[in-house]
Amino acid sequence: MTFRTLPCLTLMAACVAAAVAQAAPSQRSVYDFNPGWRLLVGDPAGASQPGFDDQAWKPVTLPRAWNEDDAFKKDIADLSTGIAWYRKSFRLPPGSAGGKVFLEFEGVRQAAEVYVNGKQLILHENGVMAFGVDISDAIRPGDNVIAVRTDNAWDYREKASNQRFQWSDKNFNANYGGIPKNVRLHVAGKLYQTLPLYSSLGTTGVYVYAKGINVAARTANIHAESQVRNETGRPRTFAYEVKVRDRDGRQVASFNGPVQTLAAGATGTVSAGGRVEQLNLWSWGYGYLYDVDTTLKVNGKAVDTVRTRTGFRKTEFDFGVVKLNDRVIQLKGYAQRTSNEWPAVGMSVPPWLSDYSNRLIVEGNGNLVRWMHTTPWKQDVESLDRLGIMQAMPAGDSEADVTGRRWEQRIALMRDAIIYNRNNPSIVFYESGNRGVSDEHMQEMKALRNQFDPHGGRASGSRDMLGSRFNEYGGEMLYVNKSARQPFWSMEYSRDEALRKYWDDFSPPFHKNGDGPLHKGKDASAYNRNQDTHAIEDVLRWYDYYAERPGTGRRVNSGGVNIVFSDTNTHHRGAENYRRSGEVDAMRIPKDGYFAHQVMWDGWVDVEKPRLHIIGHWNYAPATKKDVTVVSSAAEVELLLNGRSLGRGQRSAGFLHTFPSVAYEAGELKAIGYSTDGRPVAEATLHTAGAPVALRLKAVTGPGGMRADGADMALFEVEAIDAEGRRNPVALDMVDFRLEGPAEWRGGIAQGPDNYILKTSLPVEGGVNRVLVRSTTRPGAITLRASAQGMQPAAVTLQSHAVPQQGGLVVGSAADGLPSYLERGPTPAGPSFKVSRVSVGVASTTAGSNDAAAARTIDDDETTGWTSSQEAGKRWIAYELENPATLTAASLRLSGWRERSYPIRITVDGQEVFAGDTPKSLGYVTLPLRPVHGSSVKIELTGPTVDSDALKLIEVDANAVPDTGANRAPRGVLSIIEAEFYEKSRK
Repeated sequence: MTFRTLPCLTLMAACVAAAVAQAAPSQRSVYDFNPGWRLLVGDPAGASQPGFDDQAWKPVTLPRAWNEDDAFKKDIADLSTGIAWYRKSFRLPPGSAGGKVFLEFEGVRQAAEVYVNGKQLILHENGVMAFGVDISDAIRPGDNVIAVRTDNAWDYREKASNQRFQWSDKNFNANYGGIPKNVRLHVAGKLYQTLPLYSSLGTTGVYVYAKGINVAARTANIHAESQVRNETGRPRTFAYEVKVRDRDGRQVASFNGPVQTLAAGATGTVSAGGRVEQLNLWSWGYGYLYDVDTTLKVNGKAVDTVRTRTGFRKTEFDFGVVKLNDRVIQLKGYAQRTSNEWPAVGMSVPPWLSDYSNRLIVEGNGNLVRWMHTTPWKQDVESLDRLGIMQAMPAGDSEADVTGRRWEQRIALMRDAIIYNRNNPSIVFYESGNRGVSDEHMQEMKALRNQFDPHGGRASGSRDMLGSRFNEYGGEMLYVNKSARQPFWSMEYSRDEALRKYWDDFSPPFHKNGDGPLHKGKDASAYNRNQDTHAIEDVLRWYDYYAERPGTGRRVNSGGVNIVFSDTNTHHRGAENYRRSGEVDAMRIPKDGYFAHQVMWDGWVDVEKPRLHIIGHWNYAPATKKDVTVVSSAAEVELLLNGRSLGRGQRSAGFLHTFPSVAYEAGELKAIGYSTDGRPVAEATLHTAGAPVALRLKAVTGPGGMRADGADMALFEVEAIDAEGRRNPVALDMVDFRLEGPAEWRGGIAQGPDNYILKTSLPVEGGVNRVLVRSTTRPGAITLRASAQGMQPAAVTLQSHAVPQQGGLVVGSAADGLPSYLERGPTPAGPSFKVSRVSVGVASTTAGSNDAAAARTIDDDETTGWTSSQEAGKRWIAYELENPATLTAASLRLSGWRERSYPIRITVDGQEVFAGDTPKSLGYVTLPLRPVHGSSVKIELTGPTVDSDALKLIEVDANAVPDTGANRAPRGVLSIIEAEFYEKSRK
């Protein structure tokens, strides 16, 4: 996949033929309905009527939130709300008369009343999901007028029930009002395959899936099912044909269903399937997609064809692990807000920019996006299909299970989301709630999956639910969980915040790490970090999950997702009015934490490609001394300053290599990583940059260049560079921009008044910044000029090209022709991890007290455990191994694991193998044991427990930190939730 990066040159217009090349053959047509709208914020009388005068309204191309100017300028709680109207005149193409015509809205926030030619056709209210409108009986020859009244009130209530929607929440669901998602028009005959828009049209569309996938042989049985409706007024007999085409358009399979007759007014389901060989399976970083054409034929003539773009992959969720195409994969990625927004734009970006943003995740070696709280819009879902990134799809919720009408709303939303997105291979998890739901509710959610997506290979689960036997995955938000049953992975971790502008304590603007306001009267230093400490914290947090990865025993952790990927205009705890937990900033400029993850995550489970990243820069004042930290998967790292070795770093948390108090010296700082046998396997270099003497400006557009459709955008990056062309990493200079030609300024973001939103002057931060401009509907040359005091200016010119439209309709869409990311290649053969230790089974347990509960410490259930009495001599538990073994380690989950230390003694057949205090942890402690061969293990408390110097988790309010069990286990007892014993791998 390539995005066009334009240097300071003038570009020629691109051909638009590729944009229409994907139009499916048949009588059915699908049109981009985004152009030609008019927008007014307000609620004028008569706006629904076709004769209403809207000429003074603002011309816009969808998708467009009417309050987009607020994005990152205002706190999420202050985003503008109210009534806004969108109107459009359109003409249907010739030959449409007498057929079926549908509008597909990908989503409106919050509620939408849709009128066509003055007739109200629908009220849609959930603010999240796509919906359809059958406008067949409302349209007329010639000009037609659609009017949509939107209401994005935070406290909007469902008209029929007077119930608020749980997910309309001022913490996380940024309120970009109006029509911020795409709209399409579908024209078909009256014998047709339905659309997957259940709540509004009552229809389920096409379902394509694979069964019997043989990964090694690259074969599968591909099936297609279409819901068909006959509105011709008489019985119709038809055949069903399925054709499968690869990414190059070559037909690789064709199969037919039986000829059948559908009664007038009836709806039925037809299906066909067959074996496909030489199948390219969709995989991580290998977004291989197929087009599946399903056609209805009457007397041998095609009367309706639907093209479904999909991919095929095999998944398994069992024994504590996730498998993709028969290979275990540890989940690594981000919990991202579904708004996925940009400054002064919100979520409404062109498809190529969604790919640009999401591609950074896979290039940073992420493999999963857990969208938070609400179902993502179709554009992001399809983007992750192309990129080869798995995703977890929620319905809509806030922070708790609900009952009554609110649960019914969530069930309806999940049903609609499953039907709408079940052909998207990137979706591998259905999330029933941001927090755990009852077993009864989980069974309802699984029933939805089983009814509407029985063959999709997707697990249904929720956060928490550690002891449930009904969920198919789980895991807490802050802590490490392990399981030998369903996979457990962290739904959110490393919630600290850091502004990209702040490198460290020694760099301009000399912001001391942690400085900032209190959060609700409490210390909020973790929300005001600099890049150094933010990246280091990322490593510390991830290593807890990596240490319990597959290959480390019977019970393992399946990974986790960092919150968030990009800075977001949502709930925050730091000094700014938006959340800065991102590993990239709001303009997708990476912070050091991004590169730290790229190092740690480069592998399916174990690290497969050694990498190295030096945190920070190398431009300091004379006499500066600072710790230099290198993130590397190498066994050892050597640091060289101007060719002089500073020795090997102090290794910690698996990936951190620290060089204390390095004296700054201008020149070259180089790090070399070595394998265990001493071979150099990775290196990185920082150079001291000179004073900035010039600006460098480049533009990035979609692969086909910039479309003059009123919605496409170009992303411009400006850098302050020295005489050798190196970016100066501490430059904070103000840059003035001047835009010329048919384009609209949207700008960027920086620390300062109103975050510089929509300002044409804003500073570089760390020597770099980015801005956006949006096309108009007039093609032509667009020039952006950048200047800064004392520096040579820069300019870039690009050419926007016309997008043919007729009657307000465009053939195809802006996403047509966007390439798949295939650079990781197909799923590798062979294991994804080396077994580092082997669990030793336990045959029986005994205890000095509360003996009946002792077996709970080996029941693979973190909601149960054993607690001794406080009586001296009875604070012990013993395990009889299934077979004698030479134990090398014990893994314990202890009550109060975050705040309590236990002085314990472990013996094997009476010989002491460990004595000391257990460390505090985020879930599990692994204790090294002196190797002793034996069959009986005893753990006893040898002194008073200590509750002090707790491992700090100030990333959420103290009253919201999940209970670790310390309050339920009094001091002076031994309390174990889970215990596991290991011997070294024999391999």
